Amino acid sequence: MGIRALHRVLLVTVLPLLPAAVPGAAAAAVRPVGAVRASDQTWDRLARCESGGDWQADTGNGYYGGLQIWPPTWEEADGLRFAARPDLATRREQITVAEEILRQQGWEAWGGCAASLGLLRPDPPTIGDDDGGGSGSVVPGEQDWAVAFDVPGWSARPRS
Repeated sequence: MGIRALHRVLLVTVLPLLPAAVPGAAAAAVRPVGAVRASDQTWDRLARCESGGDWQADTGNGYYGGLQIWPPTWEEADGLRFAARPDLATRREQITVAEEILRQQGWEAWGGCAASLGLLRPDPPTIGDDDGGGSGSVVPGEQDWAVAFDVPGWSARPRS
């Protein structure tokens, strides 16, 4: 079963059960996941952590580009419209795809680095360029419900 099919099955079977199973889930279940954007500075900081800031990184570990994206995740987030792999795409194209991954999965897609940058706190601060000239901000708490319930296959990096 593909990720999209799994997602649809979970939306139909699991999501309706959340309000009864998890206190406070009713409000979260009906809240739409909006467009989530981070500043260029945030993406650059994440890339420095993930790949030393090398947007063409191909280290042989199975993850590619500045943000170390796993190829199936790249494909699921429509990265193939830019390049076959993240390291073959431009920095801007990688960020565009990463914004889709962020919308789908939240910062947990970049686990360790996101945590070290303070992006995984329960109520993270709005992140923007220091000079206010960024491309947007992170909306605190906006992440795909599937990540919160540890649905397999919903991360840029599998958990170890």
